[in-house]
Amino acid sequence: MSTSTETGINAPLERIEAPINYLVDTGEKPVSYTYEPPPGVASRSGTIVKQTVSVINGRPMADQITLDDQGFMLTQSPTAVRDFYNDEEVRRVYYPEVERLVKEITGAARVIVFDHNVRNGSREMRAKLGVREPVKFAHNDYTLKSGPQRVRELVGDAEAEELLKHRFAFINVWRPVRGPIEEFPLAVCDAKSMTLKDFIATDLKYRDRTGEVYSVAYSPAHRWFYFPRMRPDEALLLKCFDSDQRRTRFTAHSAFEDPGSPPNAAPRESIEARTILFFAPEHS
Repeated sequence: MSTSTETGINAPLERIEAPINYLVDTGEKPVSYTYEPPPGVASRSGTIVKQTVSVINGRPMADQITLDDQGFMLTQSPTAVRDFYNDEEVRRVYYPEVERLVKEITGAARVIVFDHNVRNGSREMRAKLGVREPVKFAHNDYTLKSGPQRVRELVGDAEAEELLKHRFAFINVWRPVRGPIEEFPLAVCDAKSMTLKDFIATDLKYRDRTGEVYSVAYSPAHRWFYFPRMRPDEALLLKCFDSDQRRTRFTAHSAFEDPGSPPNAAPRESIEARTILFFAPEHS
């Protein structure tokens, strides 16, 4: 681990060297399946390249990192949920908690929590619980095209026609289910170190529809951050889309292999709740 005596967002205190999986931009639109694809079809097309990057410990400057600048932020956020693997409890207890948290932080007039994923680093537990593994690939959940389209899908064309005239955003709320996180922590990329050319529009195939996400091409300018040993009473907010072009619009995130993880590290367990935010016209 390297260190610096400087402080502040542009002079990090400490960092680790770790691999991030990127996609090579070939000019051909890649495809990723959320389910077992047809025989002979790869679950993800395109060429992945593993690039070693510096991942900065964001804890010393967490109070300087914001959604509208870097595209992510860490916050204290206790929860009353006892079992994140209980879908009914998550929707009944956690969704209202997330709605209140996101409203308080962003000032949005309306927040809809519409989806969540629980992830587990243990193959045995994934099979037992029916949950997904951490995503070890740099990506962003929405694109310039799919952001507005997802609004239409969620609220209907009639209501969306009015809502899309004003500012809206998609924010994911990520937290450990059990902690502290010892294996495959989440890395997030400083949006100010990215440009639109870094993002590769990618078809995301569901059984009933096709969405679009951004895969990410490598750039030496990228500045990756993480918050080591996150606990269940902490939440990481990730901006995945913002219609306001004056603000950070989206960033990138990925699970990554932490070289400092202990040999007997507990498998990563986490939940990400997806939210859409609508702002009053005066905030548009």
